[in-house]
Amino acid sequence: MFVNYLLILAGCVIQALFIKTEHDENFKKAVVLKGLASLMFVLVGELAWIKYGDHSLVRTIVAGLLFGMAGDILLNLRFVYPENGKKIFLAGILAFLIGHILYLKAIIPLSSGPLVPALIGAVIAAALLAYIFKTMEVNIAYKVFGVFYLGAVIIMTCIAISNAVSAPDTFRVMYAAGAVFFTLSDIVLIFNTFGKTTKFSLRITNLSLYYIGQVLIALSLHYLG
Repeated sequence: MFVNYLLILAGCVIQALFIKTEHDENFKKAVVLKGLASLMFVLVGELAWIKYGDHSLVRTIVAGLLFGMAGDILLNLRFVYPENGKKIFLAGILAFLIGHILYLKAIIPLSSGPLVPALIGAVIAAALLAYIFKTMEVNIAYKVFGVFYLGAVIIMTCIAISNAVSAPDTFRVMYAAGAVFFTLSDIVLIFNTFGKTTKFSLRITNLSLYYIGQVLIALSLHYLG
């Protein structure tokens, strides 16, 4: 586990450097730092793959982490190539969406209780956030992608919480916590990106919550029963 925590520490330091570099508007260097920070949580997941062998759940979640890394790089590339910013941003959201679908695929078989309550809660929460998204002045493409993305994120999070409550163990609880942090980061991202004002303090909050979420999801794999 020492190597895992060393990777996480390195990732947190690189993430902090990335945030400062982005604030200084050195966008090319920021993309490199963001990719390296994301690589750290991917490596934590890869170590679990080595630990457990070709475990289907681990394999699927590590694939989700890789798509998260791709999404990280793409979302920051939009600042490097602003003329194609919209397309790059949507490609990044698509990468994250695929990652969440993989996360969902991994945890649904673990559900020991009925999925209906979790799904109902997810649909209500997604509908509420979609309504909020609708009230913002956003391009239709962003709205469509946003609704599908938020739906996947919230459904995944609700099922993860349901799993943690119905059959609590270290893996399920840590995974659910990671999912919650991820969801909170996306909510902050939406309001900060598409709201009336953009604040760098909210950008820091978004990036910090996101990184904690991905780290917890990756680290949870080392606590499979």
